[in-house]
Amino acid sequence: MATQKKRGRTRREAMSKVDTAWLRMERPTNPMMITGVLMFAERMTLDDLRDVVAERFLSYARFRQKAVDSAAGAHWEDDPHFDLAWHVQSAALGSSGQGDAADKLALEQFASQLASTPLAKDRPLWQFHLIERYRGGSALVARIHHCYADGIALVQVLLSLTDTRPDAGAGNDLSKAWLKQDGAEVARRVGAVERYRKIGGRLVGKGMEMVQDPTLATMLAKEGGEIARELVYALALPDDPPSLLRGELGVSKRVAWAEPLSLDEVKAVGRACGCTVNDVLMSVAAGALRSYMVERGERVDGLTLRATVPVNLRPLEHARKLGNHFGLVFLDLPVGEANPVRRLEFVSECMSQLKTSRQAIVAYGLLAALGMAPQAVQELALELFSRKATAVATNVPGPQQPLYMSGRRLDGMMFWVPQTGSIGLGLSILSYDGAVHFGLIGDGRLIPDPDAVVGRFRAEFETLLYLALMGDWKRDFDSTDAETVMRDAALSP
Repeated sequence: MATQKKRGRTRREAMSKVDTAWLRMERPTNPMMITGVLMFAERMTLDDLRDVVAERFLSYARFRQKAVDSAAGAHWEDDPHFDLAWHVQSAALGSSGQGDAADKLALEQFASQLASTPLAKDRPLWQFHLIERYRGGSALVARIHHCYADGIALVQVLLSLTDTRPDAGAGNDLSKAWLKQDGAEVARRVGAVERYRKIGGRLVGKGMEMVQDPTLATMLAKEGGEIARELVYALALPDDPPSLLRGELGVSKRVAWAEPLSLDEVKAVGRACGCTVNDVLMSVAAGALRSYMVERGERVDGLTLRATVPVNLRPLEHARKLGNHFGLVFLDLPVGEANPVRRLEFVSECMSQLKTSRQAIVAYGLLAALGMAPQAVQELALELFSRKATAVATNVPGPQQPLYMSGRRLDGMMFWVPQTGSIGLGLSILSYDGAVHFGLIGDGRLIPDPDAVVGRFRAEFETLLYLALMGDWKRDFDSTDAETVMRDAALSP
């Protein structure tokens, strides 16, 4: 397709302030890429993949544009030398001859290498790598820069390359089939974001020195009311405690994913314990981290770590418009709690409180303000907020029917969002076709063996499942029941 020009010049479009903030967050230790892995039951050819990308992915004109940053601001600019062959390449893992486990490890290592490698800044910031031979089928590793869109929108984009039947045709529309309206109640409050952005802008515009000002709470309370209190709360959070999961970051990432769980079993545990599916999965993730840290000699008793959790701030039908439209909330992960049911109760209570807070909108407003701030102020603010969390955690409810790309069945998928500032750990949960997929991305210095973490996910879940099955279904399943069940289980032969 010819490059679109206006008056003899390459077309340019101003980049939104929030997208600009994500563009400028790029660091050698934390590339701002969303990385995804899709695995297919049958072999995919490079030509077929390029045909799908050309027809569907490039229907979004944005993906033919480069992100250009300058002193005058950031903008999108058509790439006059756009080359589909460069953006969609083939790759090979080599034949291990040692079975599926070795093949999975090889794919994890390949994805880790790509997740550690920044995208070329002189081209549109995305690239697909097809492994034509993987476990009897094929695998695809996709990388897209965060400045193009948030994780919800980009997962929607990737799934728009698929069909609900192997024979593509009419009736394959995914728009009403694959995501739930999680966060929709938050989206209805987005009209207030501009006001919050102005409050955040005043804070950022003063170079963040007001963080140390004891009059900050009073000033903001007068100007912003409830939002001011949320902002003060976020700024007043202490730094996350030191642990082996925090430290000086390197430039190498490690990714891994676990064998999937049954979504029906996860739902059953949630019903038995009076919690949501998300509560169950995040508590299981906390348990896996706890077990991993204990094995590495870390003292974890009483330790609570925070994760930043993205919250969608727009109706899902608008996700295809790209751009970043999400906020962040802080979720406490009770890795110091040994009792799995108490961990679940802790996470559930924290989640309930977050549902009534406005942290997400505050964070969105601050991101918009940061997009207008000088680079030095952005760096200071990014470091300030990234010290308050140890991990980034995402949970996306994906399609619950099998999908097909170019007639090949999609067996499984996983994605990871980037970490910001000094955060070196990312947790990803994605449900698809009746299964729950759990993945981890970590800094190579901090977590050199991510499979040792994800390998604990199933065991932690099965412990919760066992306790739920052994509980007294005639009354609420609480921590007292859990203690009794675990004591009886320990005494039984």
